[in-house]
Amino acid sequence: MSRQKVCLAMSGASGAQYGLRLLQALMAADCEVALLISDAAKVVINTETDLSLADTLEAQQAQLEVYSSAKAGQLTLYARDDWFAPVASGSSAPRAMVICPASGGTLSAIACGASNNLIERAADVALKERRQLIVVPREAPYSTVHLRNMLTLSELGAVVLPASPGFYQCPQSIEALVDFVVARILDQLGLDQDLLPRWGE
Repeated sequence: MSRQKVCLAMSGASGAQYGLRLLQALMAADCEVALLISDAAKVVINTETDLSLADTLEAQQAQLEVYSSAKAGQLTLYARDDWFAPVASGSSAPRAMVICPASGGTLSAIACGASNNLIERAADVALKERRQLIVVPREAPYSTVHLRNMLTLSELGAVVLPASPGFYQCPQSIEALVDFVVARILDQLGLDQDLLPRWGE
């Protein structure tokens, strides 16, 4: 059975932990992941986490394979301007794309179809091909501009899933709060997850 293909993009909003934990969960679910990390996201990762990304794409790929426990051929990291990446074309776009975290600038660019880098182009492809697009904004408060852009994306068929962890599970750690959001993303992707019990279980 072929692996489910997912494009995971991380843009420069705070909340790098959400994207990195989602990457680990997708590897554990045996998905094949095309990973896109913006320059700003690299700065956030180095600031917010213990992971210090190397300078070259090849070294970053090796780091992230170890970090996420990726199997051979399971994870591919693409440069921001790699227009030959499969996710840049509707003929080979994956079934689903997740932008986690999604910055306000990324939401704006996708909402207006800017396609100035690979993250924006891959999201544009997901929308035009009617594939699943999940955006995970992490901002507070939302401006009217943010809300309008999210409404536009929702009207275009995207799922807007803010990084807003719940507390009804009585979380005992930051990791549990992160897992709450990641579990909701996995649910949207139709992937089995045991990070968060179902309501009533």
